[in-house]
Amino acid sequence: MKGRGYGRAYGAVSIINAISTGRGAALGVSLSTEVEVELDVVNGVVLDAGEPGMDSSLVTEVVRRFAEELDASFRGCRVRTRSSIPVAVGLKSSSSVAVATALALLDALENEMEDDRILALVAEASKSSGTSITGALDDAAACMLGGIVVTDNIEGKILRRDRPPHLMTVIGIPDMRTYTRDFRRELLNPIRELMDEVFKLALRGEYWKAMILNGILHASALSLPVEPIIGVLRAGAIAAGVSGTGPAIAAVTEQSRMDYVGEVFHSAGYRVIRCPVNTLHAVKGGVR
Repeated sequence: MKGRGYGRAYGAVSIINAISTGRGAALGVSLSTEVEVELDVVNGVVLDAGEPGMDSSLVTEVVRRFAEELDASFRGCRVRTRSSIPVAVGLKSSSSVAVATALALLDALENEMEDDRILALVAEASKSSGTSITGALDDAAACMLGGIVVTDNIEGKILRRDRPPHLMTVIGIPDMRTYTRDFRRELLNPIRELMDEVFKLALRGEYWKAMILNGILHASALSLPVEPIIGVLRAGAIAAGVSGTGPAIAAVTEQSRMDYVGEVFHSAGYRVIRCPVNTLHAVKGGVR
């Protein structure tokens, strides 16, 4: 056990939100989270996120579950995180932190673990900590594996993976936040059967149709504006929709249309983030 470890995971956006049906799909984006874990320098789990008041329950649960799985003994650890992913807007910041923390802990313990087991433990930690309703296997898998993932979160299975062509994402973020632990799941009851049909599109590889329909349905159900989604599609985006439970709207586009799409978000008063689609695997060790 070397006692100090590093991990990096990436961000993601929703293709299909899994809350209403337990099945979802997500797309990796090149925003990232870096985590450093130091063992036996404190008692318990101490989170240093560079932002006061950050909830440490997910990180604590990840550390507990992985230590238990590996039968590892240490009195505590300090977890330092830094991230380019805005929190509580639907860009999978929690899943990214969870994956990066798991990889950093494995690095500190000089241990290896298969991807599917890492994702299963992260999903369990996300659910038991109240950070996710379904365990967010789709989000964690996209943050860890990159590309497009389609999952059954209830069964804990990845149903399909694809490596998309080189595309960009343009993300519009309004001045508000949403937290999963406060989310009223019943708001999505009216669209549940429709989301079953949308999911079939993703299983057939029709990801961009699925993303648009998911976005419009969730915006309507959650009283979020639909106009920016339609606006960026008019501006040339390949697909767009609400990411997670919002309020961020993510658009997938060719690089040549990025500025036009970004201008739609800017005109709506949104902060704009531009980043490539990510197809890289998360990294254990070697992060400084």
